[in-house]
Amino acid sequence: MVEFEFWWLLVIPFFFGLGWIAARIDIKQIISESTDFPAAYFKGIHYLITNQYEKATESFSEAVKANDNSMEIHFALGSLLRRTGQIDKAISLHLDLLENREMNVDQQESVKAELAQDYFKAGLYDRSEELLLSLTKDNYEQFKLNTLLEIYVKERDWEKAVKMASQLEKISGVSFRKEISHYYCEMAVSMIISKKYSDGSKFLLQAIEEHKNCVRANILLGDVRESQGMIDEAISYWRKIEYQKPEYLGLVASKIIKAYQAEGKINDGLSILSRYYDLYNLRTLLNVLYEAVISNEGPGSAEKIARNELIQRPSLLALDQLFQALAMNKNTQIDNIELIQQTIKNTISIRRFYVCNICGFKAKQFHWQCPACNGWESLPSEPRDIALDETS
Repeated sequence: MVEFEFWWLLVIPFFFGLGWIAARIDIKQIISESTDFPAAYFKGIHYLITNQYEKATESFSEAVKANDNSMEIHFALGSLLRRTGQIDKAISLHLDLLENREMNVDQQESVKAELAQDYFKAGLYDRSEELLLSLTKDNYEQFKLNTLLEIYVKERDWEKAVKMASQLEKISGVSFRKEISHYYCEMAVSMIISKKYSDGSKFLLQAIEEHKNCVRANILLGDVRESQGMIDEAISYWRKIEYQKPEYLGLVASKIIKAYQAEGKINDGLSILSRYYDLYNLRTLLNVLYEAVISNEGPGSAEKIARNELIQRPSLLALDQLFQALAMNKNTQIDNIELIQQTIKNTISIRRFYVCNICGFKAKQFHWQCPACNGWESLPSEPRDIALDETS
């Protein structure tokens, strides 16, 4: 049995006293730090919370004048100026800090990071890049690589973008395989435009190596082979999309049918598109299949396709196709059929959009990269109907 030592009774109050003193010191420090911020600073925070950005900017400007030594208030004001589009004022604020303030290395890095964001927002990418590359602290590494990647994408410097994305992937643990595959596709497009098909094909094969489901690479490889007169190879690349992402088959349906037609194998092409449509029910496939049937087999066969679609999946598109086939059939008599069909076409053209899954941007044409938020493959492969009051 352990004997009780009476001197422990003296130790307990001693440690209690130390804790009380430490708590008092912490409280005093918190009070001291909070009183360093002028009242205008807290007003600015209130205006920010209530989305009154103009008043918030005025309050933070007053706070900077009242306490010019506080780096935190300078950064808050600079961020707000940048957010409200007053980039020139944000740049002046941060340049003034760098040029006229004595700072330690950590503070200098912080100001450079803020200034780099100002330059980026202003579109001065070369100046932003220079500042970002000068940052050496580990805590800025991911921010630096992220911003550099955005710069290289905007400048369309795809080789540097690949390098940055690869580095960012290593330190963040986030996959950039999809993005990197598109960077290689962009390099390939430049080669293809210059008719350097061999170099373009190498970049496209690299894109697939980086990301096996890179549909865009197979589409472009098919385009290259078609331009070289290798029709069978072109068809082979386009058909691979079924095993990558079949929802993208609508993007190559017209290419496939034209290639089979050029080979004198139109029936094979129609058979393949019919199978695709039965399996995946893509509206774009229906459009291409309908047009191909009406051109090669006549309005009678096309009418059957449209009627069947209208019964199974009623839509304005199917109704328009039915009326088109009926109008072309000389044995059919319907009053004002052209007027009805034109009304349907006008309605369809107003309501069908590709809608970005990230930012909601609406486009009438498909884009691999969203023009608004720059997301890759963020637009679905098939357009969807949008209510008239949603198109604005």
